[in-house]
Amino acid sequence: MLTMTTSSMMILILSSIVMIFTSIISKKSMMDREKTSPFECGFDPKSSARLPFSLQFFLIAVIFLIFDVEIVLLIPLISTMKISKLLMLSSIASFFIIILLAGLYHEWKQGALEWAI
Repeated sequence: MLTMTTSSMMILILSSIVMIFTSIISKKSMMDREKTSPFECGFDPKSSARLPFSLQFFLIAVIFLIFDVEIVLLIPLISTMKISKLLMLSSIASFFIIILLAGLYHEWKQGALEWAI
């Protein structure tokens, strides 16, 4: 128990020293207006350097990724068909698909799937 406490304290101290050292080294000493402005061939920028980003597109992309990962989780069920009982396999797959459909219904009712123009 004592060695675990000692090693935990040593790891904590060492990581703190490394974080403090890197924060000291990484400080920028000189903030120049030309270096902080976006690059436009030496001219002053005429518009904002940041482009507007559609939040609705981001939400649909996140929902797609969530459901895509959940569909990937269904793929191993195909390989377990040989070793498991059909009733158990179908109940697990049905439960998982019902959860997916419930999530899709919730997102649809919340209006997250409607594309706002």
